[in-house]
Amino acid sequence: MFNKIKSLTLAFFVLIFILSPNNAFAAKYPIILLYTNDVHCSIEDNLGYAKISQYKQDLRHQTPYIALIDAGDAIQGTPIGKLSNGNSIINIMNAIGYDFAIPGNHEFDYGMQQFLKLNDKLNCNYYSANIIDLKNNINLLPAYKILQFDDVKIALIGVTTPETLTSSTPAFFQNETGEFIYSFDEDATGKKLYTKIQQTVDNVKKLGADYVILVAHLGEHANVPRWSSIAVANHTTGINAIIDGHSHETISEDIVQNAKQQNVIITQTGTKLKNLGQLTIDTNGQISTKLIDNLTTQDTKITALIATEKQKFAPILNQTIGKSDVFLTTVDPKNNKRLIRSGETNLGDFVTDAYKTVLNTDIAICNGGGIRNEIPIGSFTYNDILNTFPFGNMCVIIEATGQQILDALEMSASNYPEENGGFLQVSGLSYTIDSTIPSHIITDDKGNFIKVNGAYRVQNVMIDNKPLNLNKKYTVGGTSYILKLGGNGMSMFKNAHLIQDEMMSETDVIIEYIQNHLNATIDNTYENPYGQGRIIIK
Repeated sequence: MFNKIKSLTLAFFVLIFILSPNNAFAAKYPIILLYTNDVHCSIEDNLGYAKISQYKQDLRHQTPYIALIDAGDAIQGTPIGKLSNGNSIINIMNAIGYDFAIPGNHEFDYGMQQFLKLNDKLNCNYYSANIIDLKNNINLLPAYKILQFDDVKIALIGVTTPETLTSSTPAFFQNETGEFIYSFDEDATGKKLYTKIQQTVDNVKKLGADYVILVAHLGEHANVPRWSSIAVANHTTGINAIIDGHSHETISEDIVQNAKQQNVIITQTGTKLKNLGQLTIDTNGQISTKLIDNLTTQDTKITALIATEKQKFAPILNQTIGKSDVFLTTVDPKNNKRLIRSGETNLGDFVTDAYKTVLNTDIAICNGGGIRNEIPIGSFTYNDILNTFPFGNMCVIIEATGQQILDALEMSASNYPEENGGFLQVSGLSYTIDSTIPSHIITDDKGNFIKVNGAYRVQNVMIDNKPLNLNKKYTVGGTSYILKLGGNGMSMFKNAHLIQDEMMSETDVIIEYIQNHLNATIDNTYENPYGQGRIIIK
């Protein structure tokens, strides 16, 4: 398998010939590219895979020129993904017949070795122009694929956010000594990524591509602006449209300018199959995009396959864990917008209390991006717990200085009021974010914390009702993703003393807290959806 992947270079490409029965020119029929992004294992939610599969088949009554594309983050997000290590989702994608797919940052959540196995298993394989194997300085994956519909060639170029190095588990991209052995063309300016994409565009143009579509897991309004789809469009030429992902934005068609002030379309479907994207190249050569949110007919073969995959894990998923008297939320009930990545919620308080109590530490922290669903009122099952905590993280205990804790909180607050997957929910401490002070965080080219070069936004940090002592050492509980592996750029903990290393999974910690410390009932201690006043924002 490794030899197969190492042999791939930027010049690698595949031609797919999709011919109509009478060998008509493409001008006689529209070319349709259907696209999904950030499905996150939501195989039956919203539109669902079975309806998308049927819609794809039904379109063949209108045109023989159809391809189905995924822009990343398909295989992680619910128990069926975690328990199957992504295999169940790949089985379904193969049955639907995806023609092109790229890895998002969460395709790597089961480790690099598993990703490579899934790449081999996926019939269309994965594509990305900017994932580099530094051992030999070649692309890990093919950069592009050319679809040929009679005389018209459409180049699909994959690109994966460099933010993957910190938003997935950094250790997956490092060797045993902590040295990075994979690169995503990251740098402090974005130029390295723009250059790689431009080189790939130029390559496919030389091969006769009539249209160039960038299939990207970047985000139009990304956490790291230099790696956004807008920035890529602004700094390149020759791209007709960007099918985007990563930021969960719902964008039917946004027009931005490239480096020559020419129009580039950006489109994204949102998340969890709330929409299906449809890019059409009409018989006059014009490109248009739309989002579809209402499909009714299902492909019964896909429905049956989904049922088979789910049944494999039904016995463990249906076990009752406990009950809740309150709704533990990730959103602001005033506007139903996600809050847990920019403010305190009762679910954030609950999770960190579980860490602090079971691990018996001074404080506990949890990144908001690690909490993916809510816990409902009433009885809940292991399936509900895994839906909320799908990553399979292990818990650790470290000893950290007050300065390291302050720096972590400052890194957490650096994007406020914008969302940040690294925004920290806390237990055993409280703090204030002064949003009038700009962030002075300095990071390296991978997005890892270096220092704070100016005033801190985070103030009034209290631990056990006492002001934080920058020189004192505290025990900190949380996941290895943050405290050991430096996820979300939290590199300030890199040299912290590791007291307990991955003895329990986060789901086991949470279940123990519910059953052994709360008598299997989450009571009105967590009634306030905005939490207990641990995070004050002014």
